[in-house]
Amino acid sequence: MKKGQESGSTRRNIMTLLKMKGPLTIGALAEELGITEMGVRRHVLQLEQESLAKTRVVRQAMGRPLHVYSLTERAEEHFPKTYHNLALELLRELDHTSGIEAVNVLFEGRRRRMLAQYTPMMENRNLEERVAELSSIQNSGGYMAEWSKEEDGSFVMREYNCPIRQVASQYRKACQCEQSLFEELLGAKVTRSECMAEGGQCCRYAITPDPGHPAKRDKTYEKSS
Repeated sequence: MKKGQESGSTRRNIMTLLKMKGPLTIGALAEELGITEMGVRRHVLQLEQESLAKTRVVRQAMGRPLHVYSLTERAEEHFPKTYHNLALELLRELDHTSGIEAVNVLFEGRRRRMLAQYTPMMENRNLEERVAELSSIQNSGGYMAEWSKEEDGSFVMREYNCPIRQVASQYRKACQCEQSLFEELLGAKVTRSECMAEGGQCCRYAITPDPGHPAKRDKTYEKSS
């Protein structure tokens, strides 16, 4: 095993021990791992610098205070999650008992809530600024989005991660609502040419100005086109 792989393995083992048995001292971690305290300390310090571990001083009746380490909330992102399995089970149950229309109502409700939440962020902005803001919103949701402006004045946004991919692959309404949400937020025509739920490498959206959209009445928006 290469040195970098060994380091990554030790780091992962430390995180697993803190997850399952923590909080733990450097000495306890070293004993569990069978390596020196100096080696453990180096890895724990790195975890602290990355906000994945935190320390707490525990005072004792006798002797020196103990420094114990535990994981931060941010570290939870490094452990497997199966939220999509639960979501799929619930959607299937709803589909089975009430039909696909009931499932579609859920997705539409989600779209309306997101529209109400993000519409204020788009006010008094031109199309380019709206695309940039939408990309930022999607990034905050874990979609790994980026955007670019084309020579003809249109825009392209790509998402390289889809947190709801497993759900969207079985319930295409999720993707339809997302596209509709984008069009309403941007006040533009949005066309999806590639989709990860359909096996694509990314979700790719072409964005072009839509003169007939109500958002065009926004004076700031009109200046962009």
